[in-house]
Amino acid sequence: MKAYIKTTYGGPEVLRLETVEKPKPKAQELLIQVMANSANPADWHIIRGKPLFARLTMGLFRPKQRIPGADFAGVVVDAGEQVRRFRTGDRVFGETLEGGAFAEYTCVPESVCATMPPETGFAEMAGVPVAGLTALQAIVTHGKLRKGETVLINGSSGGVGHFAVQIAKAYGGHVTAVCSSRNAGFVTALGADRVIAYDEGGLAGLDGGFDLVLDTHGNLSYADYRRWGKRGVMVGFTTVGNLFGLLLRKALGRFPLAQFTAEANTADLATLASLIQDGKVRTHLEQTYSYGEIPEAIRYIEAMRTRGKVAMVWGE
Repeated sequence: MKAYIKTTYGGPEVLRLETVEKPKPKAQELLIQVMANSANPADWHIIRGKPLFARLTMGLFRPKQRIPGADFAGVVVDAGEQVRRFRTGDRVFGETLEGGAFAEYTCVPESVCATMPPETGFAEMAGVPVAGLTALQAIVTHGKLRKGETVLINGSSGGVGHFAVQIAKAYGGHVTAVCSSRNAGFVTALGADRVIAYDEGGLAGLDGGFDLVLDTHGNLSYADYRRWGKRGVMVGFTTVGNLFGLLLRKALGRFPLAQFTAEANTADLATLASLIQDGKVRTHLEQTYSYGEIPEAIRYIEAMRTRGKVAMVWGE
């Protein structure tokens, strides 16, 4: 099978398309023919081996996992003897931060997969897992948003942010979205009740009192959370210094601030599938690449200006 291989850390240029042996599923795994992937910031962090402390688990001097990639959508072609939820021919989507998805076939635990809604496309559903799970768990699991509450979403036009706006609305929240002025119309179309353009000084006079502050961009300070909200959720970070500084303030303070890494599970993926099937959530694909352009797709999202998601297609 064809797969992208990395044997050293670096930019997208270290990825090489090679022919490797097709994997075989273990007892609780599915063998999936990958039809589409999507690109996430986590992918380029892993490819570059950054932040450096993450190499303690990824491989200190060279990557432990040769095939990168987390998000996928495809078709089950084989299953381990202990698999119960899926069968050959099922169309599924899911993610694994263990890597291995940037390939024609990948083996993953059945617990990180869910069935695709009818009449949805592979590229559309490949864009959901990492970003959609992060948004859902930020809003519902950690943010505990209740119907009628107000939520401020910083970074509302990106992969996680554009899902967070829609999910917050689906759960009855009143959404104030922060983005650049060029993305204001896009975020309004997603359902935001109010849009604040940070590049036009909109944050300067922002009143507090939000029930929940969600930062998908990772550049808010501890003081920002306290000034604007009653509780907060932080997703990602812009610099290691900002991350550790904020976590230190969190440890010493009393403001309820959650920081987490999304965990893939069938139940939450099925919730996302249901929201998509009901028309409450949609994936916005800004760019779609072929599998031969996966390095270019990674390079594109590294610019951190993506509106929605970027997908890479192996075949429909």
